[in-house]
Amino acid sequence: MCLGVPGKVVRIDENPLGMTMGKVNFGGISKDVCLAYVPEAKVGDYVIVHVGFAISKLDENEAKQVFEYLEQMGDLKEIKGSGQT
Repeated sequence: MCLGVPGKVVRIDENPLGMTMGKVNFGGISKDVCLAYVPEAKVGDYVIVHVGFAISKLDENEAKQVFEYLEQMGDLKEIKGSGQT
């Protein structure tokens, strides 16, 4: 199953070549994510991340609701088990 997971942008690293990267927090786990597909994203915004790429923005309430669903389904264990960068 493919899964896009919401996370909060905590840092943006601008890149003159257009491959803007950033640090995204997923409920306590931080990962490096490519933000090139969401150039409008700012620190504090929530984004949907799929295989290391932020693919869209969403609001904080939607992000929290998705995390609640994932917690109920037990899918957050997989995310938390993948380590922290």
